[in-house]
Amino acid sequence: MLSAVFAGLTSILAKCGIRKTDSDVATALRTVVVLVFAWVMVFVVGSQSTIAAIPPVALVFLVLSGLATGASWICYFKALAIGDVNKVVPIDKLSTVLTVLLAIVCFGETRHLAFKLVAVALLAGGILLMVEKKRVAHGASGRGWRLYAVLSAVFAALTSILAKVGIAGVESNLGTAIRTVVVLMLAWGVVFARGKQVQLLQLDGRELVFIGLSGLATGASWLCYYYAIQTGVVSVVVPIDKLSILVTVAFSYVVFKEKLTVKALLGLGLMVAGTLLMAFL
Repeated sequence: MLSAVFAGLTSILAKCGIRKTDSDVATALRTVVVLVFAWVMVFVVGSQSTIAAIPPVALVFLVLSGLATGASWICYFKALAIGDVNKVVPIDKLSTVLTVLLAIVCFGETRHLAFKLVAVALLAGGILLMVEKKRVAHGASGRGWRLYAVLSAVFAALTSILAKVGIAGVESNLGTAIRTVVVLMLAWGVVFARGKQVQLLQLDGRELVFIGLSGLATGASWLCYYYAIQTGVVSVVVPIDKLSILVTVAFSYVVFKEKLTVKALLGLGLMVAGTLLMAFL
């Protein structure tokens, strides 16, 4: 639940930080904050001494999970930059459906399978209802954000599955910190590959503050999430984490005046019902 709250705040703070700032640059800057936060927590709990004891297989899966996370972030924040929060976030939550199905197949989490499948159907139905056509101005295409949001969902689903394998036997804070190193390298690699590093000299001070706060929220969400992933059942943890959409919708209404239609509210209700059914199985 803590992961969900912090994740919900992340989307809103990030949206405030990428109104003028390029989404790739913002992602790279946020990752720096997450990295510092994650390693501070590693030293707080004293798990840095166990780095040498990490099994090679676990390290490989942590790296792969970090790469999937970086790819998901890049797509997600690109979608946020060109689409409405209330439209991007529901598509990104498709990762819940994909993760639950992958967890059933990969980890044999088949307990209460019929109820899980019903919950997945509710989630998928809610997502479809919440995804509405974006009004397009000046003849511009409104489809780009959908593609990025879908790719974000796919990579996010892979992140959870790979992390579950990689974090086994590794202290969760340390596992999160190692993954963040990989995300940082990928994020900054994208910035320099696209020649966007020059934009660092033109950053808006106010947006930089929001990017930093978004990074702190992300770091807090990750630490809670991967501890839950390590000690809990993936197909239950992931849906609970996705309740962050309630926080996102509430703040997007207050901050950005993004109102939901009756259809979208019905979709949100189905998503919450599916999540609660999954959580209390």
